Amino acid sequence: MEQVLSGIKVLDLTRYIAGPYCTKMLADYGAEVIKIEKPGDGDPGRRLSPFFKDDPHPEKSGLFMYLNTNKKSITLNLKENSGKTIFMQLLKDADIVVENFSPRVMTSLGLDYRTLEKINPRLVMTSISNFGQVGPYRDFKATEIVLDGMGGWSTIIGHPDREPLKPGGYQSQFVAGLFGAIATATGYYGAVLSSVGQHIDLSIMDAVLFIQMNLTAIYSYDNIIRKRYGNRVGPFPSGILPCRDGYIGAITVTAEKWPILCDWMGMPELVNDPRFETATARAQNIDALDAIMISWLIEHDRDELFREAQKRGLPFAIPANAPMILESRHLRERGYFTDVEHPITGKIKYPGAQIKFGDKPYRLNRTPFLGEHNEEIYCKVLGLKKDDLVRMRETGVI
Repeated sequence: MEQVLSGIKVLDLTRYIAGPYCTKMLADYGAEVIKIEKPGDGDPGRRLSPFFKDDPHPEKSGLFMYLNTNKKSITLNLKENSGKTIFMQLLKDADIVVENFSPRVMTSLGLDYRTLEKINPRLVMTSISNFGQVGPYRDFKATEIVLDGMGGWSTIIGHPDREPLKPGGYQSQFVAGLFGAIATATGYYGAVLSSVGQHIDLSIMDAVLFIQMNLTAIYSYDNIIRKRYGNRVGPFPSGILPCRDGYIGAITVTAEKWPILCDWMGMPELVNDPRFETATARAQNIDALDAIMISWLIEHDRDELFREAQKRGLPFAIPANAPMILESRHLRERGYFTDVEHPITGKIKYPGAQIKFGDKPYRLNRTPFLGEHNEEIYCKVLGLKKDDLVRMRETGVI
């Protein structure tokens, strides 16, 4: 059975995280994604940790393996004229090109969209960059923490009396990659309907700003600069609080749930306590409220609290670590994790389908070795001879 994106052909010029996550989404849902890597070194993402058994080998990067499932890898030197010629041959039969170089790079290579669309007028090209293809920041350098800061994300994370914090991991990169996949798929179907391609300009900073729209919306409405609240995000009480065997996310979502929580704690008198009678009062006296809740929570285990809260319609949750997530009965019954066999790592569990499209299948195949599909693409698709591959390898073209 065909997958949702079966039949779509993608040339993947991406590296590191945001671009590869975009093309991973396309590949995982059925698109044929040919990952074009630099001869010898490949995608720099191959050198990002964590590594299998802590061995910093380019074929053992766990992050790279996750970001490049279902793709085919070829090596090609796009700085060589013969390499560009081969790329143009591949382009004729492609639907999509995705790249996340600095904005000047594709133009300097002679592979800008205006050049490519002359060869393939229906081509959709997605360019992911730190600050976009235009604007005064266009050529500025950035890292994850820079983008989190400039996109406003860091200013709302942390405690109000401390410095701003960055979100954990590579959140801005993944957000941009997700937006890139959505934009690319939308652009492709637009090209199918109109027979006209387009160039998609995606800025990682813009993507971060988009998901933090309240930051600017609140200021636009009331000239209020949103503050950091630490673990406390209203309505109150809220936050991650200690219990007997760890921590519990103790959150009361609506005013009508407050009496239910008070009754459960065996403290119905708190409902009419002037300090906690209204949402505003609870927010103003949150330290006192936390102290009362913690004195009760530490008498109970997190599993008990989670089960009992859910019975009462209270959205408590246990902050889950990796083993808890992997052993989750809920995720297991949803079939979320997929076992992927790799010659180096053996069988590893990977996050599976983020989105389910009815009865359309979801398949997850391992990440390719560097240049693993050279012979398949160059010989079977382009009709080159194996001797041609040997010569191109010797001259640094592949």
